[in-house]
Amino acid sequence: MAEIKVSIVSAEREVWSGNAKQIIARTMVGEIGILAGHEPILAILAQGEVRITGVDGQLVTASADDGFLSFDHDIVTVVARNAELT
Repeated sequence: MAEIKVSIVSAEREVWSGNAKQIIARTMVGEIGILAGHEPILAILAQGEVRITGVDGQLVTASADDGFLSFDHDIVTVVARNAELT
């Protein structure tokens, strides 16, 4: 399965980065799931969880709010005012 590169950053620091199979995040228009090859997207985050499935199948969750998610060329960047692993 193809991989995506994920980076979650808050206003203060990088919270998590690594390779993943998929990422699911809550946006202002609903939840979005992203896999490798997804169309480029820019979305405003809603307060909630960001769930990352690592390449090893391990689930990583973070809370994030007040920010955005961008995806292009199999790279996901989540930028939030507040973000932390849960």
